Amino acid sequence: MGLEEILPLAMFGALGLFLFSGFPVAFVLGGVGLAFAMLAIWIDPWLFDWPQFGAIPSRIYGAVSENLLLTAVPMFILMGTMLERSGIARDLLNCLQVLLRRIPGGLALAVTLMGTILAATTGIIGASVVMMSLLALPVMIEQGYDARLSTGTIAASGTLGILIPPSIMLVIMADLLGRSVGNLFVAAVFPGLLLASLYFVYIIIRCTLNPKLAPRLDAGIGPQTLGPILIMVLRSFIPPVLLIMAVLGSILMGLATPTEAAGVGAMGAILLGLFNLVVLPALGVEPMEMFVTGEKVQDEGVKGSFWQSLKNFWKVVSEVMESTARTNAMIFGLFVGATLFSFVFRSLGGDAIVVELVESLGLGSWGLLFMLMGIVFVLGFFFDWIEITLIVLPVFAPIIEQLDFGDHVAKVDTVYWFAILLAVNLQTSFLTPPFGFALFYMKAVAPKSIKIQQIYAGIVPFVLLQLFGLGMVMAFPEIALWLPRVLLE
Repeated sequence: MGLEEILPLAMFGALGLFLFSGFPVAFVLGGVGLAFAMLAIWIDPWLFDWPQFGAIPSRIYGAVSENLLLTAVPMFILMGTMLERSGIARDLLNCLQVLLRRIPGGLALAVTLMGTILAATTGIIGASVVMMSLLALPVMIEQGYDARLSTGTIAASGTLGILIPPSIMLVIMADLLGRSVGNLFVAAVFPGLLLASLYFVYIIIRCTLNPKLAPRLDAGIGPQTLGPILIMVLRSFIPPVLLIMAVLGSILMGLATPTEAAGVGAMGAILLGLFNLVVLPALGVEPMEMFVTGEKVQDEGVKGSFWQSLKNFWKVVSEVMESTARTNAMIFGLFVGATLFSFVFRSLGGDAIVVELVESLGLGSWGLLFMLMGIVFVLGFFFDWIEITLIVLPVFAPIIEQLDFGDHVAKVDTVYWFAILLAVNLQTSFLTPPFGFALFYMKAVAPKSIKIQQIYAGIVPFVLLQLFGLGMVMAFPEIALWLPRVLLE
């Protein structure tokens, strides 16, 4: 094995080693790339020369800063953050738990449905899990819900946002694979709804067999007649659904690109926040909590003047902008590091070596698919989805395009199908210990009575459901490919 083959393998090995060092992943990716670029120049300028080294900044600028597709990311982040901070998500949960109060596990089902709706407005998993943990977990525990069922439901539902479009992860995948983000959005709709449906069925069956796990909400709580119920639905359920229709509908109907739809979503979320925090208080409308508790709730926005409500709104907007900027900076920092690493790795011939190494295993397309899925699942125990995506896809993209599954999946659809399988697989990375980020988010804000052991035990059934969903999409590719084919025709 020559030096030109050793360097790329050593580079990949160094990346794996330093990822466990505790340094920020963006710095590890960029640092390893720069170090091996300098090492290659020092060893043999034919492997990597100074003109290539000087091209790194322009490569990063062209791949990240000038990439118009990535402009959708900060707008989707803003949309989700605004829905959280303006209280719209809280009102949605209050509405759903009243509507589902007569069904076994009604509050858990409300959390699942809320997670599904939020997933269609944002892909910010940390915000979704923290918000639902703060809003729903204390209520579930207070009502006598089993701690493991409660934590598992919140964690699994909160992570649907990386799969159900518009998803930040799908935007990134489309960019890395060179595919249409709109088609990838459409392909992810049914797999995402499949997982949500599996959660629904599991909760209903388990709570029917063992009602003690999820006592029903008192039937006397909330509005009892049709009129107040309709008002509650019109105020708390319809607005976020309309926002979803505006974002996804414009993409599915071909009226807007994903980037344009992201702008629509961000503006729509701001207008909904303005309506919720300024217009309703100005009209003297009471907070939504009264529909659940039946009690008047002191709210500064309602009791204060119009100008006080407007001041509160601008405070929320300021917090949303700061949070969006921080999250956006983190994501684009990873992009810069990953682009640098990929450029040096490919310049050293790393992608050709990986393809040759994998082909030498003689596993065939199905064997390679299972191997890649296994690698991603194992990596999910230790790393976040964006780290796995930015590491795995640039390295294995040439292999993915060569996979051939015969009549099972058309060659033209293989990359889209693989991307959806990868997305479903990556959802488990938020739940699998020891470094399941959703588990840490939840533990940080959960009541002190909730132990980390209960959280770990609670997510096991939902990880199994996710793997079952992965197997379903793998066995029946039309779950992902039927809708894009229909819309494209």
